Amino acid sequence: MPKSPQSTQKPATSEAAGTLSAGERAALKQRTTELKAEARRGSAQEKAAFDAEAVAVKIAQMTEPDRAIAERLHSIVCEASPELQPKLYYGQPGWAKGGKVVVFFRSGLGDKTRYSTLGFSPEAALDDVGGLWPTSYALNHLTDASAALIADLVTRAAR
Repeated sequence: MPKSPQSTQKPATSEAAGTLSAGERAALKQRTTELKAEARRGSAQEKAAFDAEAVAVKIAQMTEPDRAIAERLHSIVCEASPELQPKLYYGQPGWAKGGKVVVFFRSGLGDKTRYSTLGFSPEAALDDVGGLWPTSYALNHLTDASAALIADLVTRAAR
């Protein structure tokens, strides 16, 4: 039986077919690795120590200026909401409550974009700010004013 004309056609390009880009595939692969590592870890204390070390390593691997921004963000988050625990989130630094990431940092250099991003997940308790709230901020440097705003948002998000 002859093949139908459609079966001999080349597959559509990944863009036209709606498949993931190389960067998206890499992020998903990283997240899968993170989830597998979580499943293998032992006690809650061991998990917390592993996660904190993984975030510290990720930040140390960043190039400037993202490393300095991530280090300062880590300090701001830990000071503003010590109940949030460091945890990788799609291969980037995040801070979680009850194992669920509330706030995260995405390196602009790592993502090959012109700015980094400070983001809040749906777990963040920011819904009470009047029906409109940011889920992410472009971030290319930190001032004292922006650090104070971040500390306030993180404190509210962690409630």
